[in-house]
Amino acid sequence: MDNNAPGSGGKGGFGSLFGGSEYSNTELAGVPLTGMSPLSPYLNVDPRYLVQDTDEFILPTGASKTRGRFELAFFTIGGCCITGAAFGTVNGLRMGLKDTREMGWTKPRNVQILNMVTRQGASWANTLGSVALLYSVFGVAIEKARGAEDDINTVAAGTLTGMLFKSTGGLKGVARGGLVGLALSGAYALYSNWDHIRGGSSSSLY
Repeated sequence: MDNNAPGSGGKGGFGSLFGGSEYSNTELAGVPLTGMSPLSPYLNVDPRYLVQDTDEFILPTGASKTRGRFELAFFTIGGCCITGAAFGTVNGLRMGLKDTREMGWTKPRNVQILNMVTRQGASWANTLGSVALLYSVFGVAIEKARGAEDDINTVAAGTLTGMLFKSTGGLKGVARGGLVGLALSGAYALYSNWDHIRGGSSSSLY
Protein backbone atom coordinates (compact mmCIF):
# COMPACT_ATOMS: atom_id res chain seq x y z
CA MET A 1 0.00 0.00 0.00
CA ASP A 2 1.40 3.34 -1.02
CA ASN A 3 1.53 5.73 1.93
CA ASN A 4 2.16 8.70 -0.39
CA ALA A 5 -1.14 8.31 -2.23
CA PRO A 6 -3.81 11.02 -1.76
CA GLY A 7 -6.32 10.23 0.96
CA SER A 8 -4.04 7.65 2.57
CA GLY A 9 -4.03 9.48 5.93
CA GLY A 10 -0.83 11.50 5.48
CA LYS A 11 -0.52 15.21 6.07
CA GLY A 12 -0.47 15.94 2.39
CA GLY A 13 -3.65 13.98 1.82
CA PHE A 14 -5.69 15.80 4.49
CA GLY A 15 -4.23 19.17 3.51
CA SER A 16 -5.20 18.70 -0.13
CA LEU A 17 -8.57 17.26 0.83
CA PHE A 18 -9.74 20.38 2.75
CA GLY A 19 -7.85 22.82 0.58
CA GLY A 20 -5.97 24.31 3.57
CA SER A 21 -2.32 24.91 4.20
CA GLU A 22 -0.20 23.53 7.00
CA TYR A 23 0.98 25.93 9.77
CA SER A 24 4.11 25.10 11.64
CA ASN A 25 5.67 26.54 14.77
CA THR A 26 8.41 28.12 12.71
CA GLU A 27 5.87 30.02 10.60
CA LEU A 28 4.04 31.31 13.71
CA ALA A 29 7.25 32.25 15.48
CA GLY A 30 7.48 35.59 13.71
CA VAL A 31 3.95 36.72 14.60
CA PRO A 32 4.14 39.47 17.30
CA LEU A 33 1.86 38.69 20.25
CA THR A 34 1.33 41.27 23.00
CA GLY A 35 0.63 39.66 26.36
CA MET A 36 -1.02 36.53 24.95
CA SER A 37 0.06 32.95 24.50
CA PRO A 38 0.82 31.89 20.91
CA LEU A 39 -2.50 30.20 20.10
CA SER A 40 -3.32 31.68 16.72
CA PRO A 41 -2.15 34.59 14.55
CA TYR A 42 -5.70 35.97 14.72
CA LEU A 43 -5.34 36.66 18.48
CA ASN A 44 -2.81 39.44 17.93
CA VAL A 45 -4.81 42.10 19.88
CA ASP A 46 -3.32 45.02 21.76
CA PRO A 47 -4.87 45.05 25.29
CA ARG A 48 -4.81 48.85 25.28
CA TYR A 49 -7.73 48.85 22.87
CA LEU A 50 -9.79 46.79 25.32
CA VAL A 51 -9.65 49.43 28.09
CA GLN A 52 -12.82 51.54 28.32
CA ASP A 53 -12.18 55.09 29.50
CA THR A 54 -15.86 56.05 29.56
CA ASP A 55 -18.87 54.63 31.37
CA GLU A 56 -20.70 51.83 29.61
CA PHE A 57 -24.08 52.61 31.16
CA ILE A 58 -26.80 54.10 29.00
CA LEU A 59 -28.60 56.92 30.82
CA PRO A 60 -31.59 58.99 29.69
CA THR A 61 -30.95 62.53 28.58
CA GLY A 62 -30.45 64.79 31.58
CA ALA A 63 -30.32 61.92 34.07
CA SER A 64 -27.75 61.92 36.84
CA LYS A 65 -25.08 59.24 37.07
CA THR A 66 -25.73 58.82 40.79
CA ARG A 67 -28.93 57.73 42.49
CA GLY A 68 -31.04 60.48 43.97
CA ARG A 69 -32.65 60.64 47.38
CA PHE A 70 -35.85 59.03 46.17
CA GLU A 71 -33.99 55.95 44.93
CA LEU A 72 -31.87 55.80 48.09
CA ALA A 73 -34.94 56.16 50.32
CA PHE A 74 -35.96 52.52 49.83
CA PHE A 75 -32.49 51.26 50.70
CA THR A 76 -32.29 53.60 53.71
CA ILE A 77 -35.65 52.58 55.16
CA GLY A 78 -35.10 48.86 54.57
CA GLY A 79 -31.58 48.95 55.94
CA CYS A 80 -32.68 50.79 59.09
CA CYS A 81 -35.52 48.32 59.69
CA ILE A 82 -33.19 45.35 59.35
CA THR A 83 -30.56 47.00 61.56
CA GLY A 84 -33.15 47.84 64.21
CA ALA A 85 -34.56 44.31 64.16
CA ALA A 86 -31.08 42.80 64.55
CA PHE A 87 -30.13 45.15 67.38
CA GLY A 88 -33.49 44.64 69.10
CA THR A 89 -33.14 40.87 68.85
CA VAL A 90 -29.73 40.93 70.53
CA ASN A 91 -30.95 43.38 73.17
CA GLY A 92 -34.09 41.35 73.83
CA LEU A 93 -32.03 38.19 74.23
CA ARG A 94 -29.76 39.95 76.71
CA MET A 95 -32.69 41.32 78.69
CA GLY A 96 -34.52 37.99 78.63
CA LEU A 97 -31.52 36.09 79.94
CA LYS A 98 -30.94 38.70 82.63
CA ASP A 99 -34.57 38.77 83.83
CA THR A 100 -34.94 35.00 83.92
CA ARG A 101 -31.52 34.06 85.25
CA GLU A 102 -33.03 32.66 88.48
CA MET A 103 -35.36 30.38 86.54
CA GLY A 104 -34.34 26.98 85.29
CA TRP A 105 -34.18 26.05 81.61
CA THR A 106 -37.86 25.30 81.42
CA LYS A 107 -40.55 26.03 78.88
CA PRO A 108 -41.87 29.16 80.67
CA ARG A 109 -38.40 30.69 80.62
CA ASN A 110 -37.97 29.95 76.92
CA VAL A 111 -41.33 31.50 76.14
CA GLN A 112 -40.51 34.60 78.19
CA ILE A 113 -37.15 35.02 76.43
CA LEU A 114 -38.79 34.56 73.04
CA ASN A 115 -41.43 37.17 73.86
CA MET A 116 -38.74 39.62 74.95
CA VAL A 117 -36.75 39.03 71.76
CA THR A 118 -39.73 39.54 69.44
CA ARG A 119 -40.94 42.59 71.38
CA GLN A 120 -37.57 44.33 71.38
CA GLY A 121 -36.87 43.42 67.75
CA ALA A 122 -40.17 44.82 66.54
CA SER A 123 -39.82 47.95 68.69
CA TRP A 124 -36.33 48.83 67.47
CA ALA A 125 -37.21 48.04 63.84
CA ASN A 126 -40.27 50.30 64.09
CA THR A 127 -38.25 53.11 65.68
CA LEU A 128 -35.35 53.14 63.24
CA GLY A 129 -37.68 52.58 60.29
CA SER A 130 -39.80 55.58 61.31
CA VAL A 131 -36.71 57.77 61.66
CA ALA A 132 -35.46 56.66 58.23
CA LEU A 133 -38.88 57.31 56.69
CA LEU A 134 -39.04 60.84 58.12
CA TYR A 135 -35.48 61.58 57.02
CA SER A 136 -36.12 60.31 53.49
CA VAL A 137 -39.37 62.28 53.13
CA PHE A 138 -37.76 65.49 54.36
CA GLY A 139 -34.73 64.93 52.14
CA VAL A 140 -36.78 64.37 48.99
CA ALA A 141 -39.05 67.33 49.76
CA ILE A 142 -36.14 69.71 50.41
CA GLU A 143 -34.35 68.52 47.27
CA LYS A 144 -37.43 69.15 45.13
CA ALA A 145 -38.02 72.54 46.75
CA ARG A 146 -34.43 73.77 46.37
CA GLY A 147 -33.73 72.10 43.05
CA ALA A 148 -30.26 71.04 44.22
CA GLU A 149 -28.64 68.11 45.96
CA ASP A 150 -25.94 68.95 48.49
CA ASP A 151 -25.05 68.65 52.16
CA ILE A 152 -27.51 71.40 53.10
CA ASN A 153 -30.35 69.00 52.31
CA THR A 154 -28.75 66.33 54.49
CA VAL A 155 -28.31 68.61 57.50
CA ALA A 156 -31.76 70.16 57.13
CA ALA A 157 -33.46 66.79 56.76
CA GLY A 158 -31.66 65.40 59.79
CA THR A 159 -32.55 68.41 61.93
CA LEU A 160 -36.22 68.34 60.94
CA THR A 161 -36.37 64.59 61.50
CA GLY A 162 -35.08 64.93 65.06
CA MET A 163 -37.48 67.78 65.80
CA LEU A 164 -40.55 65.94 64.49
CA PHE A 165 -39.59 62.61 66.07
CA LYS A 166 -39.34 64.23 69.52
CA SER A 167 -42.26 66.61 69.03
CA THR A 168 -44.36 64.75 71.59
CA GLY A 169 -41.98 65.83 74.36
CA GLY A 170 -42.81 69.52 74.14
CA LEU A 171 -40.48 72.37 73.23
CA LYS A 172 -37.58 70.87 75.16
CA GLY A 173 -38.02 67.58 73.36
CA VAL A 174 -38.16 69.34 70.01
CA ALA A 175 -34.99 71.26 70.84
CA ARG A 176 -33.14 68.15 71.99
CA GLY A 177 -34.28 66.17 68.96
CA GLY A 178 -33.25 68.96 66.60
CA LEU A 179 -29.81 69.19 68.20
CA VAL A 180 -29.30 65.42 67.98
CA GLY A 181 -30.44 65.37 64.35
CA LEU A 182 -28.21 68.33 63.52
CA ALA A 183 -25.20 66.68 65.16
CA LEU A 184 -25.71 63.31 63.47
CA SER A 185 -26.42 64.74 60.01
CA GLY A 186 -23.52 67.18 60.33
CA ALA A 187 -21.17 64.36 61.32
CA TYR A 188 -22.35 62.31 58.33
CA ALA A 189 -21.86 65.25 55.96
CA LEU A 190 -18.38 65.83 57.38
CA TYR A 191 -17.51 62.15 57.01
CA SER A 192 -18.74 61.94 53.41
CA ASN A 193 -16.66 65.00 52.43
CA TRP A 194 -13.61 64.18 54.53
CA ASP A 195 -11.44 63.24 51.55
CA HIS A 196 -12.37 66.46 49.76
CA ILE A 197 -11.63 68.52 52.87
CA ARG A 198 -8.27 66.84 53.40
CA GLY A 199 -7.38 67.27 49.74
CA GLY A 200 -8.24 70.98 49.85
CA SER A 201 -6.29 71.58 53.04
CA SER A 202 -3.22 69.72 51.79
CA SER A 203 -3.23 71.59 48.47
CA SER A 204 -3.49 74.95 50.25
CA LEU A 205 -0.33 74.18 52.22
CA TYR A 206 1.64 73.96 49.01
